[in-house]
Amino acid sequence: MKRFLFILTILFAAVAGCHATEAAAGGVESEVTDELKTVETQAEEEKPNLKETIFEHLGDGYGWEVPFNHHKRIPLPIIVWGKDGLHVFSSSRVTHGQTYTDGNATFRIATEGDYKGKLVEIVDGVEYKPWDLSITKNVCAIFIACIIVLVCCLMLARWHRKNPFKAPRKGLGAFETLVEFIYVGVIKSTLKEKAPRFAPYLLSVFMFIFFMNLLGLIVVFPGGANVTGNIAVTMVLAIMTFVMTNFFGTKHYWKEIFWPDVPIWLKFPIPIMQVIEVFGIFTKPAALTVRLFANMMGGHMIVLVLTLLIFIFGAMGYAVASGTAVVSVLFSVFMLLIDVLVSFIQAYVFTMLSTIFISLAQEEHHEKHEEGEHHNGDAKATAVAK
Repeated sequence: MKRFLFILTILFAAVAGCHATEAAAGGVESEVTDELKTVETQAEEEKPNLKETIFEHLGDGYGWEVPFNHHKRIPLPIIVWGKDGLHVFSSSRVTHGQTYTDGNATFRIATEGDYKGKLVEIVDGVEYKPWDLSITKNVCAIFIACIIVLVCCLMLARWHRKNPFKAPRKGLGAFETLVEFIYVGVIKSTLKEKAPRFAPYLLSVFMFIFFMNLLGLIVVFPGGANVTGNIAVTMVLAIMTFVMTNFFGTKHYWKEIFWPDVPIWLKFPIPIMQVIEVFGIFTKPAALTVRLFANMMGGHMIVLVLTLLIFIFGAMGYAVASGTAVVSVLFSVFMLLIDVLVSFIQAYVFTMLSTIFISLAQEEHHEKHEEGEHHNGDAKATAVAK
C-alpha cells in the first residue's frame, strides 16, 4: 500500500509539474513585441476547455487514454448494427474526428448535437444512431474488474481446498479477511439462517463495486475508468438488488404491501397505504443508484478540479502557477487517499442496504405465533409433568 501511494504521488507530481510549467511559460509577462503577441494569441486559441476536459475524463469513450499523451489512445473494438447490418472495426479509425467507411456505411464520432461523443452513422448527410454494442472504456473496465474478482475468489477457494486448516497470508489473507468481515458482520448478522442463500450475490456485489472503485483511482491502464461514476452501471446494480428482494420475497412481505396491518380506512376503499408501499418498492433501488453514483462522481470531480486549478491560475505568473501546482498536487493526493476509504465505504454501504432490503422481504408472519405456541406448549408440558 505504501508503494502504491508513493508511486501515485510521483505520478501526480510529474503530471501536475509538466502542466504547471507549460501554463506558467505561457503566462510570463515581458516586453510587448509582435512576436510575443503572436505567441500569446496562439496560446489563447489553444487554451483547453476545462468543462469539456472534466466531463471527458469522467465520461465513457471508445478508446483508453495513454498516460502523458492525450493525443493517443489504446483502441477498442467497435461493434454496431447499422442500416445494412453488423459492422466491426477498431476505434482508431474514427478517432480525432476521422470518418470511416465500411462497405456502404459511413461512421464517425459526433462532435455536437444530441449524439455528441457517440458513434453515429451518416445516412444521406444525416446522423443516425445505430445499435451500439461496442467495447467502450467502461465496458472494458467492468470486464477487468470481473476477472480480478473471479481470480481472487478462485485462488482463495483453491487455497482452502489444499490447506483446510491453515489461513492464507499476505494479499490472499487480506482478501479472506475482507470476505469474512462482510459475511459475518453484515450478511450473517442480518439474514441469520438465510445468509448462505444470498451471500454469493451480496459478496459478489461488494467485491465488484470495491475493485471497480479502486481501479477508477489508478491513473494508468487498466485503471482510470469512472465506472461507478456512471449512473447506468449503478442503476443496473440497484435493479439486481431490486430483483433479488422482490423475486424471493415471502408471502408475508407481499401481504404487508397490498394489505398492511393498519386501520381499514387507510387501505379501503381508497388504497392509501398500498400506494405508499408500492412507491417504497421503487424508491429503494433509486436510493442505491443515486447514492453510489453521486459519491463516486463527486470524488473524481474534486480531484480533477484541484488539478485543473493549475491551468486556471497559470496565466497569473510563474510564482502563482508554481504555488498553485504544489497546493493542487498535495490536495489531490490527499483526496485520493480519502477516495480509497470512500471506495470501501460505498461498497460496504451498498451491500449493507441491499442486505437490509432483502432481509425485510424475508420476514415470516408466523414467527411470533410460533414463539407464542412454543411458550404455551412449554407451559402445558410443565402442567402435565406436575
